[in-house]
Amino acid sequence: MSRVLFVTPPYRCWGQQMIGNWPPLHLVHLAGAAVKAGHDAKIYDAMYKDTSYEEIRHQVETYKPDVVMSLDYLPVTGAISTCTVPAAIEALRVAKQVNPDIHTLLGGPHPTFMYEEILNEENSPIDIVLRGEMEETLADLLGAYADERPLDEVKGIAFVRDGETVATPQRPHIEDLDTLTPAWDLLEWEDYHYNIDPWGRMASILTSRGCMMGCSFCSQRVFWRNEWRARDPYKVMDEIRHLVEEYQVEFITMIDAYPTFDRKRWETILDLLIEADLGVQILIETRVEDIIRDEDILHKYREAGIMHIYVGLETSTDELLSSLNKGTTIDMNEHAVSILKKHDIMIEASFMIGFPEETWDSIKATIAMAEKLNPDIAVFPILTPMPYTSLHTEVYDRIRVWDYSKYNISTPIIEPHDMSLTDITIALSRCYMTFYANKMNEILALPEGFKRSYMLSAMKLMMRDYGEHFDFMGVGKEKIGEVPKKMVEAMKKLTANEKTTGKTANAVAK
Repeated sequence: MSRVLFVTPPYRCWGQQMIGNWPPLHLVHLAGAAVKAGHDAKIYDAMYKDTSYEEIRHQVETYKPDVVMSLDYLPVTGAISTCTVPAAIEALRVAKQVNPDIHTLLGGPHPTFMYEEILNEENSPIDIVLRGEMEETLADLLGAYADERPLDEVKGIAFVRDGETVATPQRPHIEDLDTLTPAWDLLEWEDYHYNIDPWGRMASILTSRGCMMGCSFCSQRVFWRNEWRARDPYKVMDEIRHLVEEYQVEFITMIDAYPTFDRKRWETILDLLIEADLGVQILIETRVEDIIRDEDILHKYREAGIMHIYVGLETSTDELLSSLNKGTTIDMNEHAVSILKKHDIMIEASFMIGFPEETWDSIKATIAMAEKLNPDIAVFPILTPMPYTSLHTEVYDRIRVWDYSKYNISTPIIEPHDMSLTDITIALSRCYMTFYANKMNEILALPEGFKRSYMLSAMKLMMRDYGEHFDFMGVGKEKIGEVPKKMVEAMKKLTANEKTTGKTANAVAK
């Protein structure tokens, strides 16, 4: 039996971790695999405890693990988790400093593809990289340690032996995802909550793994080897009921890359949620074409508790959508947004900036498209060439930042031909401020109720972190400008007119 400590690194980035504290679902699955194989496990989430490497050191010293594992983890699907790699490596370095005999493991999309770079870095603290799907690989590896079997017998890993990198054959994917046994009992549940009104305890689940779509900026298709596997809808419902009844979870994010791919299965999940009537609120990410496909059953989305949908609209032109290999059009984007609005579902839409061909005119066009479609929440991710995507090859000559910790879709990495990196940071600020300065008065005009409260609290979080982020980027107010006058006036109006507890108004004003 081994003692295995699973840690998330103390990494923070603007935007990605703003609206809620998600449980580290990937580590919950891995810890469950370790326990199922007969080992002891502990999860320490430095990311959402907002602690330091010193606290990780303390955890290693007190728990005395035989194995410490970390991931390139963000509370999303895994498509943008490269930014956490340096922090995860540092966390494992701390473990080695406490005890050089500890086995240190690293997994996730970035290590899967970049294992040689990681293992051959000078003074690398990593013993083993787990490549691809990890649960069965981890159980096998822990068994190999216990039985002193050769590492070559463990599929799906990479390591250095006698100065040479060894990569064992890929492991087949798990045939039945419902055999996974998430270790929910190892979480400290008070750490996980949705930060937007009406607030509440937050969980994440996966109902499927994989994606067959070819978006050039995303890792999902290549990481999952062009496969999409789904869980039994009834088992999904059992897990949701367990989370609600056992841990008092009120919000659940389905962090699947593509949960709605199979319409028949997806509609079964919706029907089961409606029948169960658990009162849980659900957030999902899906694709524009599936929203259009499901126009006749969108009423079931809301009845099932789906209150927030993220869709990647991405650009203002069909040409740019084609360059990203999105498989959608501007007309499709407009149609999807329009039908979602009819069903009172909160719409979060992304509009990318920072393309190699970006200009100030194209930035204005992106802002104009966001204002035209007018989702409830607009986000403006910066196009980021993760080193294992086709985009990386396409824009390689324009990459100017090689520090992976900056690959968080909030920091410019690609230098456009006609703009500087600083210009893109300024443009990012203008995108947010222009959209939300206009949005504020719309929010204030909403009747009292869920949507108004939800939007006001989301705005509070946006404004709270706004200045801190752009100061961190080194672009001060003299360049990005003060908060626009319309925004200031709207905030004053909110403070004066708020007739409830005043909590939201005061927080926004601050």
